[in-house]
Amino acid sequence: MTQQERSRKARAKWQRLVSEQRQSAQSVAAFCRERRLCVPHFYWWKKRLGESSGAKSDCASRFVEVKVATAAAEPSASGSAQIEIRLRNGRSLVVGREFDAEQVRVLVGVVEAA
Repeated sequence: MTQQERSRKARAKWQRLVSEQRQSAQSVAAFCRERRLCVPHFYWWKKRLGESSGAKSDCASRFVEVKVATAAAEPSASGSAQIEIRLRNGRSLVVGREFDAEQVRVLVGVVEAA
């Protein structure tokens, strides 16, 4: 088997694994642990495959569906409303209306990776 064939097979394997993880409800750590994969290698391949797809990242992964529900809940005692963020892994985060978007982005990344 030539080096080019091995590279093609490895690329196909990791494309399949990255796709499976994305479709699963598992975090990267849990997915890799279950399949005995090295987490840093997984992230390396995920980044490499994302960059080689022609775009810097998949547009579908940049947007998430937002559902606005009217609720009869009253504002908290401090008078600030809260926003609940439901993650793909089933967990949810609640932040105040005056949240720092960058901090929430980092927090969501950490929680989903756990």
